[in-house]
Amino acid sequence: MDSSFHLVIPVVHRVCPHPPSSYDGVEMPKLEGFEFWSRTLGGARHVVAPMVDQSELAWRLLSRRHGAQLCYTPMLHAQVFVRDANYRKENLYCEFCANDPEVFVQAALLAQDHCDAIDLNLGCPQMIAKRGHYGAFLQEEWDLLQRMILLAHEKLSVPVTCKIRVFPDIDKTVRYARMLEKAGCQLLTVHGRTKEQKGPLSGPASWEHIKAVRKAVAIPVFANGNIQCLRDVERCIQDTGVQGVMSAEGNLHNPALFEGRSPAVWELADEYLAIVQRHPCPLSYVRAHLFKLWHHTLQVHQQLREELAKVKTLEGIAAVSQELKLRCQEDMSRQKEGEKPAGGLPFFHWICQPYFRPGPKEGSRENGAARSKRALEEEEGSVDVLSKNKQKKQLRNPHKTFDPSLKPKYAKCDQCGNPKGNRCVFNLCRGCCKKQASQETADCPGHGLLFKTKLEKSLAWKGAQPRLPDPQQAGPREPTGFPEVVGSALA
Repeated sequence: MDSSFHLVIPVVHRVCPHPPSSYDGVEMPKLEGFEFWSRTLGGARHVVAPMVDQSELAWRLLSRRHGAQLCYTPMLHAQVFVRDANYRKENLYCEFCANDPEVFVQAALLAQDHCDAIDLNLGCPQMIAKRGHYGAFLQEEWDLLQRMILLAHEKLSVPVTCKIRVFPDIDKTVRYARMLEKAGCQLLTVHGRTKEQKGPLSGPASWEHIKAVRKAVAIPVFANGNIQCLRDVERCIQDTGVQGVMSAEGNLHNPALFEGRSPAVWELADEYLAIVQRHPCPLSYVRAHLFKLWHHTLQVHQQLREELAKVKTLEGIAAVSQELKLRCQEDMSRQKEGEKPAGGLPFFHWICQPYFRPGPKEGSRENGAARSKRALEEEEGSVDVLSKNKQKKQLRNPHKTFDPSLKPKYAKCDQCGNPKGNRCVFNLCRGCCKKQASQETADCPGHGLLFKTKLEKSLAWKGAQPRLPDPQQAGPREPTGFPEVVGSALA
């Protein structure tokens, strides 16, 4: 199997301790289907989706405080999780990407005591999933998915669940769901969009697909898509008959969505930053969350948007958030009676509220199907128009090019599939090279790793040190008039 083959498996964050697998040495059956959903998951109906770099512990805790009953966590690389104890220790409560059923199960066995279920994510539509051949780009490989789920269902003490995207055809989507159920999937989350529906081409999710799947399977179903407020949650459950509803974008812009509240942004921003103080995470995660929470305010106070993008510390981010709070309170004091929010927003910009992603321009649909982003750019003559981020990079380096045909092609690491070092003696990436060079006490000049050289220098230094005479063989020493010091040289 190709080494670039991956699967993504989010681990469901524990809601309540699942029942022990045995009592007095007698093995207990693993909970399945509706019994698993009702007893282990407490009949969870309000669910926070797995989001790359956005589902860290601090955000899950914030969401749980405000009505979320079940939280999924981010992704882990299953191969690294299995072989690297430090990686496992640092990232135990996250999700996996694996390259075959055996690796998937090995990683899941290491994680199963810390979660309620192992969820096979077959819904990621991003380019990284296409390049790695995982997520939604596995939805045509039914034989492989059957083997993956069958093996996990047989070996694990916790249930296996799945998250999928739909096919354009409802009947094929139903057959897909039934196949996963038959293989051993115990709960199914259905995102009502195809893998082509992403970014500006997302469009509305199809609850008709979700409803058809719910009617066709005998396991619990969660719906995902079109959820921006609590009314959407209630309407989705009523229209589709699902057991629960999952939110991603809606939750990021308003973590109090499941409470049915739209509080002032600074209320949740301050609470989140306080949680991060106790449960640290990478600064990039915090910055991304603040950009989502303050999205509408940052359209008004754009100078602070630039400051939030540039600040390098958690304290600096908190200071920008505090300044945004002060600006909003000033805007509130100038608000006139009867004044309506600008820009067609349902609330004033300082209130947590949905963000509706702008769709493609009129005429961008052909024969009823969404055109690709690249096709839209070519049609509009904007292929050469760089994004703001790329324009900044080009300002720093005028010779930088973004032509895909001129990008260097990177060879892959023989072990993990990441780009390998061009001059690595082992043909590995730096992480894998460091581990192998350490085990073999070898050098890799290409990665600047000199384990063999350092050992040889250490041995040579020790050999050059003068030997102290054996006190038992030496004769009586002449008094020197100085006190004796007993000790050893520091290495």
